[in-house]
Amino acid sequence: MTRPLPESVQAAARATYDLTVRDITTPMSHDEMCAALRDYDGVVPTLGDMFSAEVFAAVDAPMCQVLANFGVGYNHIDVAAAKAAGIAVSNTPGAVTDATADTAMCLMLMSARRAGEGERMVRAGDWTGWHPTQLLGMHLSGKTVGIIGMGRIGQAIARRCHFGFGMSVAYHSRSRKELDFPAQPAADLLSLAAAVDVLVIAVPGGAETHHLVNAEVLAAMQPHAHLINIARGNVVEEAALVTALQRGQIGGAGLDVYEFEPTVPDALIAMENVTLLPHLGTAALEVREDMGMMTLANLDAFFAGDPLPNAV
Repeated sequence: MTRPLPESVQAAARATYDLTVRDITTPMSHDEMCAALRDYDGVVPTLGDMFSAEVFAAVDAPMCQVLANFGVGYNHIDVAAAKAAGIAVSNTPGAVTDATADTAMCLMLMSARRAGEGERMVRAGDWTGWHPTQLLGMHLSGKTVGIIGMGRIGQAIARRCHFGFGMSVAYHSRSRKELDFPAQPAADLLSLAAAVDVLVIAVPGGAETHHLVNAEVLAAMQPHAHLINIARGNVVEEAALVTALQRGQIGGAGLDVYEFEPTVPDALIAMENVTLLPHLGTAALEVREDMGMMTLANLDAFFAGDPLPNAV
């Protein structure tokens, strides 16, 4: 395990495997990843462990047979290079859906209702009491939300918006979806951005979605609209977002992920209309336990000679 996982997960792993847990929380270095491929039958990597083609090429005869990724996103793993090296790859898709959707709703409410700004005011001792025009934000109920990416997480966000807040739902996805709630597909991303009060990003990371939300998309948004990102940081062109916020092109942003994570631009930190979370998307104990147990289920199936439950 490349990072410490919840103790219940580690205990379950020790019951079956000769387990080594790397006891620091930072991403692995190139040398550490090479050693992991050389010295272990299975590895449980996670976000930031950049198993690139260069890493696989540096290990001639890897002992590792499977990378059981802890997390649904696996853009930090070059899957084609892994498979070329004879290494299977799996992930943990179902376990993260509801927790990530809940985080999106948290960011939507915090950004629209200026909750972060209000909390900072109270903590700084600057609150002088209630008055009718203080910290007036945007009422979410009945507004229109646009979802970029209508997979599991996108649909979970859309359901919360529709059934919980009475919001109209529009979306942009690679294909039209059969949904159990009303939602309007947009012809393209720019038309979606122009039509909604809140634009939520819920696409996978990777080369195909790098800077999907760029200066052109941000310019298409309405001046009161809020951008929410719970996907991957590099889906948004961060410099363009800073510029759009500084110029008042959009009303605000709620971010759980960053293009150069964990670095967050000083310009974003300085702006009151930006809500910043430290990648909390799945940060609930039971969710992280479920994710960990899913990695073990993938390992168990692989070493039993069965198909991976969550192969990628």
